[in-house]
Parts: sequence; C-alpha cells; structure tokens
Amino acid sequence: MPSPDALTPSDIVASGLCIGCGGCATRGMEWDRYGQRKPSNATLTDHATAHGAAHPAFAATCPFSPIARNEDQLALARFPAAPHQDHRLGRYEANYVGHANQRPFRERGSSGGMVSWVAADLLAAGVIDGVAHVIPSAGDRLFHYRISRTPDQILEGARSRYYPVDLAEVLAEIRATPGRYAIVGVPCFIKAVSLLREQDPVLNERITHLLGLFCGHMKSAQFVDSFAWQLGVEREEVRAVEYRRKDPDRPANWYTAHLTLNDGTARWQDWFHLADGDWGAGFFQNSACDACDDVVAECADVSFGDAWVEPYSSDGRGTNVVIVRSPEIAGRIASAITDGRLDLTAVDADFIADTQAAGFRQRREGLAYRLTWQKRRVTAVKRVAPRAGGHPPRRRAIYRLRAAIARWSHRTAYLAKRLNQPWLYTRWAAASLYVYQALAYKRGRLGRLLARLDGVEG
Repeated sequence: MPSPDALTPSDIVASGLCIGCGGCATRGMEWDRYGQRKPSNATLTDHATAHGAAHPAFAATCPFSPIARNEDQLALARFPAAPHQDHRLGRYEANYVGHANQRPFRERGSSGGMVSWVAADLLAAGVIDGVAHVIPSAGDRLFHYRISRTPDQILEGARSRYYPVDLAEVLAEIRATPGRYAIVGVPCFIKAVSLLREQDPVLNERITHLLGLFCGHMKSAQFVDSFAWQLGVEREEVRAVEYRRKDPDRPANWYTAHLTLNDGTARWQDWFHLADGDWGAGFFQNSACDACDDVVAECADVSFGDAWVEPYSSDGRGTNVVIVRSPEIAGRIASAITDGRLDLTAVDADFIADTQAAGFRQRREGLAYRLTWQKRRVTAVKRVAPRAGGHPPRRRAIYRLRAAIARWSHRTAYLAKRLNQPWLYTRWAAASLYVYQALAYKRGRLGRLLARLDGVEG
C-alpha cells in the first residue's frame, strides 16, 4: 500500500475505490471502458508528477482515501450542536416523512419533491445564488452537473439519475465565480465536497449548503446500454432516459425504464421484466460502493430518501423521508409545515432506518464481511470493523454473489458490446438474476434448496 503522503488518484483507481466524483480532476474526467467516470490521463499525470501541489492534498480529500476524515468527524465539525445522534443516521436536528404541497415539486419529482423544494426555497430566500445538481444532457453524457440559478432551472433536475456524473466542471465554475452555492449529491460526493472545503478556502467560503441523497449504489453508463438491448433499440438511437417513470396510479416502487429515441418515439418496460431489473443484485455497481458505509449522506445539511415502507411505498405520487441537520434548514422546513407548503410528519430514527433497511444491511453487516475477503491495493479505513464470523451462511452467499454480479456485469456487457452480441450479456444477466433471487428471496425449487444453507429462516 502506498504511503499516505504519496497516495495518488492512480492508486485509488487501481484499487477499485474511485467513485468518479471529480474532486481530484485537475485536468478533467473521462469515461473508462466500463462506462464509469474516472480522472483523465492528464489528471493522473499531474498528480503523479506534482502530488497535487497546485491543489489540496489528494490523500486528505479523496472520499475513499484511508487517511481522509470520516463522516463522523466531518459531521461533528459541521453540526457540533446537533441534539440527536444515531449510529445509522449520524447527527441530526429532526426527521420527517411526507412531501411538498407547493406545486409543482411533488408532481415533477420522482418522489415527494423535497429535494427541489429545499433547493428552490434557499434560492428564493436569497440564501444561495446557485444550485449544482444533475440535469439531462445530449451527446456522450446523458446527464451532467450544472449550476442552476432559477426555480425553473432547478426543476429541470428533478427525477432520479442512476448514471455516472462528476463534479469537476461545477467545482471549477464555483472557484472561478464568486457567490454562494448549494450542491446536491450522493453520500460519497457530499463527503468529497466536505473534505475539499476543509482544504480549500475558496470552496469553503462559496459552498454554503450540501443537500444529500440517500444511495443504494452507483450504476455505470452500461446500464443504459442494457435498457436499449432489452427494449430492442440501438444505444445510439437513445436521446434520453428516465429510470423511474412516475405514475400516480401505480405503486412508487414499481420502477419503469423509459427511453426516448432520436426520432421522437419511446420504448419502456417495468424493471421487474428486465434481466437485470433487481436493484439489490448489484448489476453495474461501481466497485467503490462495496467500501462505503454511508447510506444517508451524513455530512449533508439535509438528506432525502424514498419512504420505502407502507403505506408510502404504494403511493405512486411519491413520498420522501428527510433528515435535517442544519438548524437554519430545520427552521425553514418548520415554517413551511406551519404555513402548509410542506406536508411532513415528524418521525424517529428507527422509522428512517426501516425505510432503508436493505441498504443498511448491505453497508454495515455486508461491509463487515466484505472487508475480510475483498483485498485491494489501497485498503479503505471504515467505521465498520472487519468481521468474518456471525453471518448466516445464506447471507454470506448473498454478499459474495452480489460482488460477483457487480464485477462481471461490467465485463460481460463490455464484451457483448465489443462483439455486437447483446444476447451474451442479457442471457448471462437473466441466469445470474435467477440464482440471486432464488438465494435472496427463496424463490422456486432452487430457492428452497438454497434456504437450507441457514437451517432456519434467514
């Protein structure tokens, strides 16, 4: 393992720990062969020759660096007076479940509209001058980060984006353009910005708010290739993608993949009919996600997720769970509840954790197990201690199979694309999904056989 003071982006990339956030991108980001964002060769050369001398020390600012401050330390510095602390949610002021009443936020969002509502509220109040968030785009990137400066622009970024993006361009814009900015991001991106703010006075002054998104894992761009293959179109024909087509008449957790083609027509299919449509199986997961222990963006001023418990998961209009850590935002939300702009109900930490139970199991219990057998060139230091024992046999098999599916989905799809034989991937994916669901949900004859691994219900 390289010494901390010599750690470079090349070391993180070689270890499978690069999430593609762009925090180190001195000279840009680019696609790797598997459809993931990685530092460009020029960026890697910069750090190899100068060790990031022109920028904050890389080892202290990469979210997966073994010497970077962890989420507990960052949150304590950011929210020292937080009245509550939970080992799953971190520090917080209040928790809620509900949605935005103020139109059109809920209608335009994939869930309850709370992310766009908070961003627009901060902008309307003059607290910030712009919001860095993900919007659709054309070309080789279907989505990218942009700084929005009006409520209408913010709404362009509503809906879920399970697609690789990076912060490199908006961080450069923030450094070049005075103002106060909010950044919306998944936990590792929020952690990266938090670490950068500690090292970079300009970013510390100008990035005033962090809005976090609960996260299961990050997908590669090859996920869209898979959609296209299974819907019978060429990837080059796809102009836009929606991962969660919202329908108030269907349960919120019935995801629909929707492709808009260059000729204006569309193709769509429910995820549960796709060969790789089970999120928990880990198809196209970035390998760094197997070394993450933050589900709810613990460093953010406020975090948002989906209420994946009944009766909310059946409500197709969408419902958020919200963790508020900033006293300022807590006050703004409380005022909006009073005047009817928000329909939110206070809930406890257990309620929030229950809505993300599978994510916490994967990133706490599963991580403890993975740390004992996933060997990397650079070892991530986590708040979860490695633990090989105490996991039922079937759970161990599930964690092993997820890691294998994540790894081989990238390789199999890449091979299928190179050979122009999509069936190589789709047949492999269907077979992998069959085994995974038999193991995870005890489905069918194979599932009943595999259930005997535990001897009892697991």
